[in-house]
Amino acid sequence: MGIVQILFWFLTALALISALMVLLSKNPVFSVLWLIAVFFAISGHYILLNAQFLAIVNMIVYAGAIMVLFLFVIMLMNLNKETEPQKNWMMIITGVVGGGSLLMMFISLVLQANEIKGKTALLKDGNIGLIGNLGKALFSDFVVPFEISSVLFLSAMVGAVVIGKK
Repeated sequence: MGIVQILFWFLTALALISALMVLLSKNPVFSVLWLIAVFFAISGHYILLNAQFLAIVNMIVYAGAIMVLFLFVIMLMNLNKETEPQKNWMMIITGVVGGGSLLMMFISLVLQANEIKGKTALLKDGNIGLIGNLGKALFSDFVVPFEISSVLFLSAMVGAVVIGKK
């Protein structure tokens, strides 16, 4: 068992345990901190896949900016047990059905993964996932979707400013 496999299984266990702690933590601030640990574990997986750019962007954008925003929102909301609304039985049933559907999908994926276990992809070179290749693909093959997403983000920022001014 090589060092890459040991790192993979360690990061996988860290991500799964941290994700469970996000769900099981009673304090929302601790949930956000556990979510940061999940993002760091996912960034470690990206590094193992030779996608350094995705790992750095994941750490900067998600573990950095968005989690700080979540922490500020949670602290500003001042969540208390007394102010929390009671959940009705329809929401509970919807959650159970949604969670059961997700579990069935995960079981199906695991069963399908056993079928393709022996098949591996051959890599031509070690430059898969580097920023140069990503930039070439992004600005040659995917220019139109990239520009559409930038216009979408711009309209979302304008909408946030308009809503915030009211």
